[in-house]
Amino acid sequence: MTTQHNSATDRHNGVNIRSLILLVLMMVLMTDHSSWALQLQRLDIQNGSAKIEDMILLDARPQAQWQQNHLPGAFSLSWEDYTRTASDGVKYRTLPAQEFAPKLAAMGINPQSTLLIYGDADTSWGGEGWLAWALAWLGHQGTVYLLDGGIQAWQQAGLPVNNHTPPLVSENDCVDYQTEQTSAVNISAQELAGNAEKYTIVDTRNYWTEWLPNHIPGAIHIDWKSFHHGDQHRLIGGQQLKALLQENGVPLDKPIVYYCTGGIRSGFTWMVHSLTDLPPALNFEGGTAEWNHYQANK
Repeated sequence: MTTQHNSATDRHNGVNIRSLILLVLMMVLMTDHSSWALQLQRLDIQNGSAKIEDMILLDARPQAQWQQNHLPGAFSLSWEDYTRTASDGVKYRTLPAQEFAPKLAAMGINPQSTLLIYGDADTSWGGEGWLAWALAWLGHQGTVYLLDGGIQAWQQAGLPVNNHTPPLVSENDCVDYQTEQTSAVNISAQELAGNAEKYTIVDTRNYWTEWLPNHIPGAIHIDWKSFHHGDQHRLIGGQQLKALLQENGVPLDKPIVYYCTGGIRSGFTWMVHSLTDLPPALNFEGGTAEWNHYQANK
């Protein structure tokens, strides 16, 4: 009887120890991927249009759309102009920090600047989210606002737009943008492949043309367009996101890694996620472009 009792106790203790280890691991993962300084906030057009006078405005749509019309004073900062094919052939890689930072400085941006980002969640392919992610990756410390509803909401509210090009800051007046890059918002193909069980992987690409033909093993599909709603493409809120994730079988007790082809659409989903009180998520910036290259060359 004593032997049986001891065995049962050992098994019970073993379960408790394993549970404790999993809990500690979870806490480490969550802590590691929440250590970024950027303050990300949603700005509602009805309550916040007067606040933008003290912000630097960044238009994340393609430059062609920006040239037609944009919020007065807004600079163009589209992912199309700030990504390139890397030397290893992987497409859509974000510019290195040492190249990205001077471009921000030329717009009068320093790491503490208050910024307003907007797009249209359409022609931008979610580039407003990628830009928010890129700033977090660079270590931006100021508050970054996302204009909810984008330029659609701005124009439907009867607010002004123009096609004037704002002047860049002269070299003499330029303040260096000192980056403090963080790995807390990104993950590599090698790390993801080697530790897939630690994460829930969400594929944000088109179901029929992209996910169905090929996706990362174990990934759950949720189209990035599910993260906004209405004709203004307003961002879904925390409760809506939680319901969306749960409806699609995404557990909330593991860090979520969002991915697409090259980190743009998944950057949008990362942004929506980061505006909620859910545990921090990651944007696999390399996406399927990096994943397929890694699998072919490992």
